[in-house]
Amino acid sequence: MLPPHAQTLVRVLAPLGAAVMLSSSVLRAQGAVSGQIRLIDRPGVSAGSLRDVVLSLEPERPTSAPAWLSKVSVGMKQREFEPHVQIVAAGGSVAYPNQDPFSHNVFSNSSLGAFDLGLYRSGKTRAATFTSPGVYAVYCNIHARMVNYVIAVRTPYVTRAQGNGTFSIERVPAGNYTLRVWHERASEHVEVLRVPAEGLTSVTLALDARGYTPSAHTNKFGQPYAATRADRY
Repeated sequence: MLPPHAQTLVRVLAPLGAAVMLSSSVLRAQGAVSGQIRLIDRPGVSAGSLRDVVLSLEPERPTSAPAWLSKVSVGMKQREFEPHVQIVAAGGSVAYPNQDPFSHNVFSNSSLGAFDLGLYRSGKTRAATFTSPGVYAVYCNIHARMVNYVIAVRTPYVTRAQGNGTFSIERVPAGNYTLRVWHERASEHVEVLRVPAEGLTSVTLALDARGYTPSAHTNKFGQPYAATRADRY
């Protein structure tokens, strides 16, 4: 049972297969929104690390992401994008340095803003601009297993969860916000959240990934990857 002085907010939400429950108690005036996330999956499927969960709070009045998010990087090494998920300011750029001894071709067919960086060799770097806020799926046109997600935001109140699901968004002024919670196996959740001056702590989020079905993506031409080319360079 929560102590008498605690404020409690509970939501049960299931947009596009994702269910989110919020439970928060105000402990002290620190202006933080923090808590714990868990991923509900099918029996026998491990949730794994939750460090790729991205949470953001968008205030009612227009704002912008901090300058340090305007230019970020995603490396390519051993046929992997690292980090797998990257956050960037809307209108900012993501550099893709090729740290492999062979070529890559980074592209996205996202409706938010498609791009194709072309084929480039080891040691070279090319960058893409992410003009619109939202989630972009990014791939390599040569290596089908390479997948990167870029989350473009227009707010300074954004964070990634820790591997164990804990999170904290610091220095959040009082007001109404649009809370967005994203994970690649659960559809993005959008919820209006009121943050008091003292902040919200012990927020509990449960994302439902039981409806997730993995599917193969296509190459930059919208065609299936040729099996003989999947790992060639």
